Amino acid sequence: MNNSASSSTLERASTTLIARSEDTPSFVIGNANKSYKYQYSNIYYMRLQCLRECVLERAERKWKDLDGDPVLVDRVLEVEKGQLCYIIGTVYLDMPLKPNVLEDIARDRSILPPAPPPKFCSEGDIISLEDESGRINLVGEHLKKIQLVTGIVIGALGIETPGGEFEVADICLPGLAPQPSLPDPDPPTMDVDDALQPEWVALVSGFDIGTTSSLSDILIHMLVEYLTCEGGGPGDQLEASRISRLIIAGNSLAPLDLGPQVENISLDDKKGKRNGNEPSPFSPHPIQTLSGYLLDITQVMPVHILPGSNDPSGSILPQQPFPRAMLGSATSMPWFSCETNPTYIHLETGSGEDEDEESTASLSARPVPRKFLVNSGQPLNDLFKYLESPPHTRLSILESTLKWRHMAPTAPDTLWCHPYFSADPFIIQETPDIYVVGCQKRFGTRLVSEDDDDDAGSRKCRIIMVPNFSETGILVLVDMKTLAVKTIKFMAKGADRRTPNGSQHPSSSTQEVSQADSSLSALSSSAHPDTQRG
Repeated sequence: MNNSASSSTLERASTTLIARSEDTPSFVIGNANKSYKYQYSNIYYMRLQCLRECVLERAERKWKDLDGDPVLVDRVLEVEKGQLCYIIGTVYLDMPLKPNVLEDIARDRSILPPAPPPKFCSEGDIISLEDESGRINLVGEHLKKIQLVTGIVIGALGIETPGGEFEVADICLPGLAPQPSLPDPDPPTMDVDDALQPEWVALVSGFDIGTTSSLSDILIHMLVEYLTCEGGGPGDQLEASRISRLIIAGNSLAPLDLGPQVENISLDDKKGKRNGNEPSPFSPHPIQTLSGYLLDITQVMPVHILPGSNDPSGSILPQQPFPRAMLGSATSMPWFSCETNPTYIHLETGSGEDEDEESTASLSARPVPRKFLVNSGQPLNDLFKYLESPPHTRLSILESTLKWRHMAPTAPDTLWCHPYFSADPFIIQETPDIYVVGCQKRFGTRLVSEDDDDDAGSRKCRIIMVPNFSETGILVLVDMKTLAVKTIKFMAKGADRRTPNGSQHPSSSTQEVSQADSSLSALSSSAHPDTQRG
């Protein structure tokens, strides 16, 4: 893409889409997996079989030098009282506040059920560990210090009590999965030589197109102008030209609210319904508006769009891609991709013209491959209900999913998912370079790393929580080369845009773009640190 700014030509940064490797799972539900006749127990069985070996290897290294010589007990029901040992299984939390399907069926259908509680956790929760043989309850003060949710596979070190419970002294997690990607060409810092130009990938979620707020439409219009280098000053346009592609992580459309329509139905309308002539509440305008925005953006860069919980897609995970016919002319572009939720996206940096041919021998001049793991937030939103906050935060829970090697452990217990029979695709087989979760209340990021003595190399992953754009006006940028992160905040002049917790988003770590007389003006710019409160 070429745009004119201050009598100079801007060249759009480029990244290349790489084909998935055979080890990367696909979330497209093909004909072989469309059956719903299987029981969900198969998912738990496959999850335990897949993760048991890596937990066992880490547990042996972690506890091999302990006094008492703990031994592995293969089945949880074969634990002997008074013997120091460790067992491996799947965690299950019996939580009185957790929704129960059987209770829902038994409840009188004429009575509306109470609103679900914001948290499932309570003092009456019972933690247990299960495998093919059965289930044993876990107790001990150590359990209060760690994050445990239903569905994760762990190793537990301890002793069985006279009451038949297993008192836990320590636990072992699967840890970060192997990472075959190339190492960073430079340390993840913003103090990079000017010759190494950033190659940003833009992340956004929660457009909520179709709401009654005109302010949201203004912010999206400003975003489109920024991405296409049609707004702002020369500096803004130069920076925007370094954005190589856009990933939209869910909730592009606002949910359809039928409450007022149902309450205000007149007698004549009810008669019309019996004849099949009732007016439809559906309006095509939000979809047409979204299609128009996507068409403008795809003129200058590739776009990947994921469905979210509010979008017209299936409600269970993995959500299947939007029908391309629904999104109009934007889908005619070969670089427009409708993705599943969740999805893996493999990208590689392009060779910029500003890089000297003599420097091709250096790592900074070589193409850098990156693996993105993106979802629209449903797994993290569900996990957040299992743990008390504080002390646990959404960002710390997101980091834990990497150490659990599972992006959605509470599926299928409280998070609906497809009844897979022969595999659990939500297991993280390889640590991604960039892990993105959309549709969150606020922005957060952290650089997660792990380096075991017995492993060939370290693993490093940039985790990012992308906030709802309709509420925060925040666009997130991640540098493909250094994994550095920055945010761009869009504000309409005269409007007090605040983050959901009531405080202004820190201007010291964002670049703010405000609307003034239908133009864009950059106010400030700086980078986010490796750790940001989430």
